[in-house]
Amino acid sequence: MSSIGLPTARGPLGEGLLHALREDPGTVSAIAADVDVPRETLADEDLQLALYLCYELHYRGLPGVDDAWEWDPALLAFRGRLERAFEADVRAIAPRPDTVDPDAVDVALREIVHADDGPSLSGLVQKEAGIEQVRELLIHRSAYQLKEADPHSFALPRLWGRPKSAMVEIQVDEYGAGKPDRIHAELYASMMDEVGLDQRYGAYLDVLPATTLATVNLASLFGLHRRLRAACAGHLALTEMTSSVPSRRYAEGLRRLGFDAVRATEFFDEHVEADAVHESIAAVDLAGGLAHQDVELGCDAVFGAAALAAIEERFAIAIADAWEAGRSSLRSAPVAAD
Repeated sequence: MSSIGLPTARGPLGEGLLHALREDPGTVSAIAADVDVPRETLADEDLQLALYLCYELHYRGLPGVDDAWEWDPALLAFRGRLERAFEADVRAIAPRPDTVDPDAVDVALREIVHADDGPSLSGLVQKEAGIEQVRELLIHRSAYQLKEADPHSFALPRLWGRPKSAMVEIQVDEYGAGKPDRIHAELYASMMDEVGLDQRYGAYLDVLPATTLATVNLASLFGLHRRLRAACAGHLALTEMTSSVPSRRYAEGLRRLGFDAVRATEFFDEHVEADAVHESIAAVDLAGGLAHQDVELGCDAVFGAAALAAIEERFAIAIADAWEAGRSSLRSAPVAAD
């Protein structure tokens, strides 16, 4: 297989960032300072890719880029400009509640789930999506699933007591409970390989649209800021609460299309059981536990869940609309796996 390089910029923000990253850390005073941040960020290809690349320095890094860029002042100032605009747009579509009953945070989260009237991608995969559409969806989700749990783990040092214990209990399962081959990200990579996709981390970044990158950037935004630790917890709680049933549908859809091997469905089969257990822990002990420590944290947790629901709805609509129109939901055709 060929190596994975840096993606192609999608506009002046990305061009400025990639130009800077080719230089030595500490030698660039400002990045794209003369470029205006777009007014609407949620579907902006340039901003979402640039923000994704900034965040990636906190995960596995970028190919050929010095790791010291992670904390470079110029890069952090650039990232901050993008984040402020992105967060403002997220808050505009997912308002934070003024108060919440600490004993009813789980109820508030369920109301968010029940209010979701976006298209069901899992239902489409279960009943009618073709093989290429399923592969497309797996490519979209690879941006997050190949780093599954990592954004939320940034919040762990910022929690204490009951919420911290609840998050640890969830994350232990996400990371395979001590078994490397059971790490959920590894199960996802195995599934990609089984259905004929490139399982390498970042292999499809160039073809992922802004609406997909925004789903990952939201998790990174919440995870990397202490002030948003409760929003990160709410994001995780809703993720767990909305995973079990769709995972069963995805597994059934893969089997319907002839992917019967364990490697093809194990990722989703694992989530059917695991996330059904995690649901109560995440809603009551994690999000609810934060509200009992501080009502303001409870409000932030509900906001984090609402933000996830809103961003995910936009993601699902973009894919469903493309499929209904008979076109790919990716930016371009992906390069076939070797």
